Amino acid sequence: MVLELRQNLKLTQQLVMTPQLQQAIKLLQLSRLELLEVVQQELEENPMLEESLPLVDEETEKDALNDRDQDAKLTSEEKEMINNADWEDYLGHFSSTSKQSGSREWEVPEEIQSYEARYSAKPSLEGHLLWQLFLQSFTDEELMIGEEIIGNIDSRGYLKATTEELAKACSVSESAVESILEKIQNFDPVGIASRDLRECLRIQLKALNETDPILMELVTEHLEDIEKNRLTPLLKKFRISKELLREYIEVLQSLDPFPGSSYGSDDVVYISPDIFVYKFEDDFAIVLNEDGMPALHLSPYYQNSIHKGNNKKDYDYIQERTRSAVWLMKSLHQRQRTLYKVMESILKFQREFFEHGVSRLKPLILREVAEDISMHESTVSRITTSKYVSTPFGIFELKFFFNSSLTMDSGGVVGSESVKAAIKKLVAEENPLKPLSDDAIANNLKKDLEVNIARRTVAKYRAALKIPSSSRRKKFF
Repeated sequence: MVLELRQNLKLTQQLVMTPQLQQAIKLLQLSRLELLEVVQQELEENPMLEESLPLVDEETEKDALNDRDQDAKLTSEEKEMINNADWEDYLGHFSSTSKQSGSREWEVPEEIQSYEARYSAKPSLEGHLLWQLFLQSFTDEELMIGEEIIGNIDSRGYLKATTEELAKACSVSESAVESILEKIQNFDPVGIASRDLRECLRIQLKALNETDPILMELVTEHLEDIEKNRLTPLLKKFRISKELLREYIEVLQSLDPFPGSSYGSDDVVYISPDIFVYKFEDDFAIVLNEDGMPALHLSPYYQNSIHKGNNKKDYDYIQERTRSAVWLMKSLHQRQRTLYKVMESILKFQREFFEHGVSRLKPLILREVAEDISMHESTVSRITTSKYVSTPFGIFELKFFFNSSLTMDSGGVVGSESVKAAIKKLVAEENPLKPLSDDAIANNLKKDLEVNIARRTVAKYRAALKIPSSSRRKKFF
């Protein structure tokens, strides 16, 4: 075998994802708030990017000129009075600074403290329990056991470790753990650190001084029967009236099955629509939400410095930053243009929805919109991710308008979201004493909408809408 070196030419084609192209694709799938963060970060890091100042309208400028004219008409005596006036004496106790500020100049007045200095963090469940724990007259060993117990409580408020595991971790007896656990379970919120739902409800009933044996037995043995609405056997077993059983159930419903949930750390997420669709006479207007989005331009100072400086390193840096800034502005423009075109296509396909509501939503797939605007299907998928539109019927995610189809008896098709809306309406209008079964809902849909739908499909859509089964929707009283 002979080893030798050779040179071969090979012609191939491959897709190269440049950093600029990766950035453009990334911007497509960002939500509006995420996009604002990216733009703000680029403004801070790239000296070539600047935010355009808003234009001053003519009325504002005219008011400013009038104010300056009024100031010019003041006499020298009036100007001196304004400049030398003791405003602290004039304002009295409405002054923005404390009367003691003269003696303690280092103290920052409360009114001008930073927002962060006055912001109160949301209390966590663990912090709230530890605060109560250290208020108790416990020994060091009992505090150690209490901290171990609190550290094993989940977000719902339940204890996720056994007393045996806790005793082993603290090197103490199980009876010592049980003693501290019982005290913690009576902390606020009552029922915290319970090991199951039954124990949680029993602790809360005990705190309310509820000692009714029937109520206690309902909690201990019949929670599943109450959940599944099997109430007739309970009337026979306890020999009580419907009214009394209803009172028992109302007491149980007033209890908190998840005592720790009110201390969840998740903040509310507010949706800011990316697009607004307004009805104007017989047509619709599409408006992109530019509120809060900085208007970008290249810095004229650094552009002029390109030709003045002779330092090649500085020149290369400014050129690189300029290319980055120009590409970002082009990518933002392309993102908004693509978003507008996709919304325009959705409006064309789903016009009946914007006229009449969810019941008229048609089947639509990504490929149809992609072909309509001459773009790739993956681009449409990215631009519709985490984007919301404000319509005359509420705020919807763009992906909401893409849904599968069901066949009608007439040969046409209807969108799955329209069928879901019809199911939701049927359940809302049903007799609570005789709720509709999945078969009955399927028959009503076939009669009203002429939709061929199976019972299992109704069950799937009902589960997606978080609507319980007919047995659980039935009102016993």
